[in-house]
Amino acid sequence: MRRQRLHELLLALIAREEDLELMDAEGPTGLTGAASSEGPAEAARWLDRNRRVLHRYQAMVRTAVTLDALLDSEAGGLHEV
Repeated sequence: MRRQRLHELLLALIAREEDLELMDAEGPTGLTGAASSEGPAEAARWLDRNRRVLHRYQAMVRTAVTLDALLDSEAGGLHEV
């Protein structure tokens, strides 16, 4: 039951996001093949972008876990009365 609620909270948080980006699964071009001075810079930009996207997802998961814990504590407080 708790896992289901956590899943629903996370989906609700994702639905609230207006410009949620997906991670770029395609690696940067330019690292393989012809030697290019732009290759390492492009790879760094690709990595930084994916890192930012991942951090945003992790923040949403932490928020969902926190909200779930708050709901548990509220429900626990009601049963103790």
